[in-house]
Amino acid sequence: MTELVLIRHGETDWNRELRFQGQADVPLNAVGLEQARRLGERLAGEALDGLVSSDLSRARQTAGPIQQRNAQVSMAGVVWDAALREQNFGVLEGLKVPDVQAGHPEVWAQWLEFQADFAPSGGESTRQFHSRVMAALRELAKTRGQQTLVVVTHGGVLDMVYRTALGLPLSGPRQSEIPNAGLNRVRIAGETVEIVSWADTQHLADLPAQPRYDQRALVKSRPAA
Repeated sequence: MTELVLIRHGETDWNRELRFQGQADVPLNAVGLEQARRLGERLAGEALDGLVSSDLSRARQTAGPIQQRNAQVSMAGVVWDAALREQNFGVLEGLKVPDVQAGHPEVWAQWLEFQADFAPSGGESTRQFHSRVMAALRELAKTRGQQTLVVVTHGGVLDMVYRTALGLPLSGPRQSEIPNAGLNRVRIAGETVEIVSWADTQHLADLPAQPRYDQRALVKSRPAA
């Protein structure tokens, strides 16, 4: 069984502005850089066998302090993996909700259904995204055996892991809290995914409150048909 320490990247300006980020290559802001620094301190003394990260800038910047502070990870180096990128949101990337509502009302109406097979123009569906993410993580578990690995990735990736572990459907709004730079520990063996702990943010306690995009609230506020 492979243990993964899954980490959503630190905060970006687009997170703070509640923009659809997707695969746009947005860097960390000042808060995100501090979150990353604290992650490095938190994980400095842990027994870790390696670090795997999305290749987008915000993930790379989050991974940097972990590699620098943990001697074992520093020796092993970092594997950059595009399969761990966020879901591709196509035409929605870079937009705030009011922008989508004004410029793409039909897309917004479909988005609020949270159906697994819906894909915005130029993007990928949740089902396609889930397949990509879980294939990458299961391959990682298969090839790295009984190791403990840090995986720096994105909120949507963590949502796919959470749904898989709890047997939740791919359709429907996100059910889990996924803070920037939080620690989420899971074990993977074959098709089995087990959550050990989730959304640990002790190392971030005195930092500004994080921006929160609540999909469940969006569903509740949707006008009746």
